[in-house]
Formats: sequence, C-alpha cells, structure tokens
Amino acid sequence: MRTVLAIITAGIMMTAAPVYPHTGYSMGEVSVNIISDRGSVFLVVPHKDFWNKGTHVVKNYLEAKKGDNYGIVIRNRTTERIGVVVAVDGRNIISGKQSDLRNTEDMYIVGSGEEARYDGWRTSQSTVNRFFFTDSEDSYARKTFNDSSAMGVIAVAVYREKNRPHPLSRMKMQNSPSAAPSKKSRAGIASEAMRDESAGTGFGDEQYSPVTRVVFEPESLPVQKTLVKYEWRETLCRKGIIVCGQETSNRLWDEGEYAPYPPGYRNR
Repeated sequence: MRTVLAIITAGIMMTAAPVYPHTGYSMGEVSVNIISDRGSVFLVVPHKDFWNKGTHVVKNYLEAKKGDNYGIVIRNRTTERIGVVVAVDGRNIISGKQSDLRNTEDMYIVGSGEEARYDGWRTSQSTVNRFFFTDSEDSYARKTFNDSSAMGVIAVAVYREKNRPHPLSRMKMQNSPSAAPSKKSRAGIASEAMRDESAGTGFGDEQYSPVTRVVFEPESLPVQKTLVKYEWRETLCRKGIIVCGQETSNRLWDEGEYAPYPPGYRNR
C-alpha cells in the first residue's frame, strides 16, 4: 500500500474557529482564506468557478499589500479529516520543492470540523519562516530557485483519505534537503517588465510552529482546488480586474454644506 507521510500541525488546530477580519471565499465544505497580520481586509475578486474531472476548481484575484505578513487559513467543515497540499509561488510550503499539487507531495492534515493556519515556509519540525508580500525579485521562489513559473499564486489542493484514519503515530521528522536551484529554468527567462510588476512571497522571520508526522493515504485526485492570484493594486487596475478610475459624483451623497442664495437675492 502506497502511503504519504503527512504533517499535522500541533497547537493551532481548533474546533471553535476564531473570528478573523477578512473577505473569504468558500468552496463547499472546505474554505480557504488569506489573512493579514495587520487585521486589514484583502480585496478578493472572484474570477472562475468550474469542475474539472471531478475536482471543483475556484480561481480568485487578491489585492496584495507590500510588506504585509499573511497566513493561509483552511477550515474543514466535512465529517472526515483531509489532506491539503499548499503551494505559494509554485513551491510546496513544506518541502520547498516545485509543486503540481499532486497527492505524492508533502501535505498538511486538517481534522474534521477543525481550522488551521499556515504562516510560512517550513524549515524544521518546529519552525517556519513567515510569508510576506514583496516584489517578485525578492521572493523566496526567485531568490532560492530562480523560479517564476507560478509567481503570485497561492494554491491549495484538498484530498480525501482512501481508508479510515489510522491512530496517530508520532514519528521523528527527518528534514529532507531542499531542492537545489536550477541553473537556468524557463522561469528565469521572464521579461524584466513582468518581473517588475509581479508580486511575490518572501522568506520572512522565523516563527515557532511544531508538527508531528502521521500516516495518510490520499485519493488520486483532489476534490477541490483553490487558486488565488495576488497582484499589486496598480496591476489589478491596469488589467481591469478592479475599477480604479475617478468616481462620478452622486447628487444625494456629495451635496454642498449650506443652501445657496437664489439669483438676485439681496440680504436685508
């Protein structure tokens, strides 16, 4: 039996979900939200919602704010635990390897009725380095792997488990070596104009985030995929994703402060 070693976060799972200030998008019984540390609301614009070979695919745009740390919050409203492959800028957030959101990749587990937040690139069994929005040239994917093939995309693939859950077995997590940067990938040939305008995710401060390994055998295809294309506001405006022109006046909202005198009126 082929199995995948999945990683379950310790200390951040909860059955009563806290309230986050954000604009979310929910796909059936598993929701994905991008949360800012500053408590600000990221603007989300729906793009596409369709089915592909049994997988529910949802694509949205998100307005990135330069310098903001962010987390990826996944809530599982199903009656069974799920495995989630999470990739940022095309790199698996656990291994750092190039991701195609396949069931053979490292994944996190979210229990039934639980919620988990993923705040950064996993660097050990007990630490991650924070996600933050930055220029593409400063992104982890570009600086470490010279990879811009999926720049500006936060992607989550949800997998159901083939068999009933096994008892949790604590295992020593062995750090797998990071994939070596390619000498010259196709991603590195992107035009300078494209690099300058793109948003990316940086490798930020270290944060304590302990995990343990469990046995989990995912189904072959995901039941759900969420893809979020984040861009700077200027880029969203230029592409016409959001309307950024000067607003027209409103005769009821933009009234003057005082009533004007009528023509020819003389003060007495």
